Amino acid sequence: MVPTLSVGGLTTSFLVGGVWREVVRNLTFDVAPRETLAIVGESGSGKSVASLSILRLLPQQTSRIEGSVRLEGEELLTLGREDMRQVRGAGIAMIFQEPMTSLNPILPIGEQIAEAIYCHGRMDKPAARAEALRLIDRIRMPNAARRFHDHPHEFSGGMRQRVMIAIALAAKPKLLIADEPTTALDVTIQGQILDLLKTVQEEEGMSALFITHDMGVVAEVADRTLVMRQGEQIETGATADVFARPAASYTRVLIDAVPRLGSMRGTDAPAKFPPAAPEPAAPIPREIRPLLEVTDLTARFPVRAGFFQRRTGAVHAVEGASFQVGPGETLSLVGESGCGKSTTGRSIVRLVEPSSGSVRLGGEEVLKLSGEALRRVRREVQMVFQDPIASLDPHDDWRRADRAVPRPPARVEGAGA
Repeated sequence: MVPTLSVGGLTTSFLVGGVWREVVRNLTFDVAPRETLAIVGESGSGKSVASLSILRLLPQQTSRIEGSVRLEGEELLTLGREDMRQVRGAGIAMIFQEPMTSLNPILPIGEQIAEAIYCHGRMDKPAARAEALRLIDRIRMPNAARRFHDHPHEFSGGMRQRVMIAIALAAKPKLLIADEPTTALDVTIQGQILDLLKTVQEEEGMSALFITHDMGVVAEVADRTLVMRQGEQIETGATADVFARPAASYTRVLIDAVPRLGSMRGTDAPAKFPPAAPEPAAPIPREIRPLLEVTDLTARFPVRAGFFQRRTGAVHAVEGASFQVGPGETLSLVGESGCGKSTTGRSIVRLVEPSSGSVRLGGEEVLKLSGEALRRVRREVQMVFQDPIASLDPHDDWRRADRAVPRPPARVEGAGA
């Protein structure tokens, strides 16, 4: 049986300071028809570079790919530019790790899905739009018809990742490469998406290559597992065998690193066995003033339609949220994608203007501040955004030698949430 994908001696190098440096070395594996292979390893191990090398998406001027990559027996590394473009999407599709930077910010998501269909000549534009609507509904996005014309910035990170999955499935590829496909999703939606990918894989006879660091996902979806470290292949085998009898100590470290609820309580390392259920946290004593008090916080976004963009309704993103955070306390906001978690965080620092409610920081009402007082609060409340690529200034080069004094990174407000 001819493998769907056959990779032999894949070596990828980057040009750094005039010297070619290998970042992936002698990677060799096959993916059989209908099979799912997971490539696992910590950040920087070369997983994503290997997947980009397979699709030849690395910049030609500063990268060099050696070895062999065959799709159903056809060598991809020697294909011309136009032939390779046809392979991408119809032959091999990819779900990228950063959905916001992968989507076109000025096109509605429905048009982007439809484009992936009619660009490969499978349907005309009206039929492609109808198929795109079906795909939006299939990835379990609420109000599919209504959201067809929405733009990427109007979706949560999890919703954008679902759009990327729909685009990847649009041309019915032979092989799906999924680079951390469930990173932005909550556990409920993650399970649904993994089930969806399994169903599509079975229906279409599609093979899959999962790039992930989540060993829980590996155990659930992968037939075989390949472990990478520092650009090299450490071990490979059936997933059950790799988990039960790992040949490399590094693989054992990855397996033991899977977090368990309450395992860090009173220790400096994760426990190897599930401990007893943790005791509930004690309420904040009345004599200790909460650091943050949120009361009846409500955030609604107007929905506009028509030529004059008249307001026709509102999206109720957050309704009546109330909580307190004491000094030294950690509070977690959890819920499905699109439930309002990020909007709540952004409302606290007024990156989103709440419709009503109260936010008090150290006893001071944040919603009444403006100007320098509001900027002071934003210095005191720091936020790590969901999408790091969209949050960092791409023009700011910290390596410049003419900077005598280090300075803090540029503040990009409202990016990447």
